[in-house]
Amino acid sequence: MSCDLTDTTTSISREGTKTIYIESHGCSANKFDLEIMLAALSNAGHKLVTDAESADMFLINTCGAKKPTEDRMLQRLRVLNSLGKPLIVAGCLPRIHLEAVRKSAPFFAAAVDPHSVSRILEAVTAAVNGETNRLFFSDSPRAKLLQPKVRLNKYIEIVQIAEGCTGTCSFCCVRLARGMLLSYPKELVLDRISKASQEGVREIWITSQDNGAYGLDIGTDLVELLAECCEIEGISMRIGMMNPNHALRIAKRLVGIYRDDKVFKFLHLPVQSGDDKVLKSMNRLYSVEDFKSIVSLFRKEVPETTLSTDVICGFPGESEAAFERTVELIREVKPDIVNISRFFPRPRTPAERMRQLPVEEVKNRSRYLSKLAREISYERNKTWLNWQGKILIDGKSDGDRWVGRNLAYKPIVVKSERELLGKLVYARVNEAFPTYLKGEILK
Repeated sequence: MSCDLTDTTTSISREGTKTIYIESHGCSANKFDLEIMLAALSNAGHKLVTDAESADMFLINTCGAKKPTEDRMLQRLRVLNSLGKPLIVAGCLPRIHLEAVRKSAPFFAAAVDPHSVSRILEAVTAAVNGETNRLFFSDSPRAKLLQPKVRLNKYIEIVQIAEGCTGTCSFCCVRLARGMLLSYPKELVLDRISKASQEGVREIWITSQDNGAYGLDIGTDLVELLAECCEIEGISMRIGMMNPNHALRIAKRLVGIYRDDKVFKFLHLPVQSGDDKVLKSMNRLYSVEDFKSIVSLFRKEVPETTLSTDVICGFPGESEAAFERTVELIREVKPDIVNISRFFPRPRTPAERMRQLPVEEVKNRSRYLSKLAREISYERNKTWLNWQGKILIDGKSDGDRWVGRNLAYKPIVVKSERELLGKLVYARVNEAFPTYLKGEILK
């Protein structure tokens, strides 16, 4: 897959501008795509609103990674379709399950896949002209890092370093939407981060479908990229998900990067199962021991590391013994965060054709593991009680409460009547909860 490295900024026309209701769902890569579309729309003079009733047309940026998520997306499509205004469907779902999109919104104006976000103004034109079911699909993306963006949070820059992945996981449908790995040149990534830093951004999200695979197609790797990123002043970086098979290849060098003060000690390493036979059926290309060795290395070399992992409950062929091995793995490794999903077959994946487990059994396993994971998260968070240090305020909660991140990217809620977004403050942790910490700002 090739990438067009030309700047595709669309010429601005103020004629025929519209009021567009925006709704977005999904991962950080989806947010990155949304920011590109928002810039194109606003630069063309369109008014972007969050009130559907006042809009001339709708844009929904969808996610289709999981069946429950797809169901929510389709319900939203049905609701928006019923309002009788032109509807543009973006994101992964049109590529994953176009038939379901058409069934839920038979007269949608246009669909825009993740490779075609630079064509959003063409989709709007199609909607204005009364077209229906117009598809803006591409086999490869234009260089998204060259596109103007409107940041959803002015202090956070989402930087997508690659499109697609090298994996062929038997349960995954995202590769149907995002394609095979296409790493963006280092120079584009570094330029984007440098400009963001100069514009006052404090936090960088390094994202892709699998950060560990970065560079395999262009003769470099994630460690080389991050080493140069760490030379940029004024930023803190959160490194997104890495699959264990790729993380293992660079782990000994990667821990050196994680020691840098500019890198949050946050490791997202999805294991999916604690049973090697299930992992093989998933086509995950690593073993449980591979996962444990990476965790052990990081816990030894960077003790503050926040470990986040993912687990699928009830994958076809997962025996009771296999599930117990997953439970034991979670008890042994004690991740700070466990993202638990019940298995649902996704369209056009090998796992769709496998014999499914009883729904009630899958639910029971998910409930049991969720309870255990919550208990472990609480225990892990309690180890941060009385911790004092700097936190970067990157979010606003309700009222006078702010959310800050410490060196391990732990969310710490503090109170202040001052405007704190984007500020570094000194805080102490006073209370621990399963999903966050509560603290106070120290003068």
